[in-house]
Amino acid sequence: MSKPVVKQPGTNKKGLEWMQTGAGLEFLADLDQLSVQQQQSAVEVIVDWETKNRFAITNNKNQQVLFAGEESTACQRWCCCLYRGFVMHLTNSEGQEVIRTERKFKCCSGCCWCANGGCGMETTVESPPGNIIGYVRQLSSKWNAHFAIQDADRNHLYTVWGMCCPCQGVCCTDDLEYPIMDKAETTVVGRIAKQWGGTSKELLTDADNFGIHFPADLDVKVKAILLAQFS
Repeated sequence: MSKPVVKQPGTNKKGLEWMQTGAGLEFLADLDQLSVQQQQSAVEVIVDWETKNRFAITNNKNQQVLFAGEESTACQRWCCCLYRGFVMHLTNSEGQEVIRTERKFKCCSGCCWCANGGCGMETTVESPPGNIIGYVRQLSSKWNAHFAIQDADRNHLYTVWGMCCPCQGVCCTDDLEYPIMDKAETTVVGRIAKQWGGTSKELLTDADNFGIHFPADLDVKVKAILLAQFS
């Protein structure tokens, strides 16, 4: 793979103030929501060529807390699209890598019917890099996207349910909700929402914006694992 981008180049183009986070996860302690904004690529708009994903992650004060840059191969981005393998580097304002997520490519992954066993997509979450704090594991279901949020020992902490056909367009302009539920799936403790970006953006690009809401007193490691769900 090519050398990863570990610091957002240049000045913040949107003029956002950076939140001073430090090298650990302590900055997540008092937060109850995050916004994940995918940066649009002119190459994707003009020639429909899948480029490396890049995200600005902000808090509810519109301060940027992290920058996420993807490391992946062009072959997998073009041929495997959403099911490609990748490493995502999440860095702070000083370019320090605070969180790293990795999903290995599996030729049989993606199907909700056969996600159990070795065919389910799985994202490993590390903080600091090299220290595993949890996993996002695809579970089987009949139609809907289904994920388990697991700690470093693979204990099932929370469940995230998605939609069977998560599409947005001219006739479907609502945000798409993904509830975060407890292990027993009896209580909703938070949500992940794919936000409607407007007709032109949805039709011309695949850049997505997500909102993540969780209890403020949730363990910071679990918040970091839930943040990995957007990738």
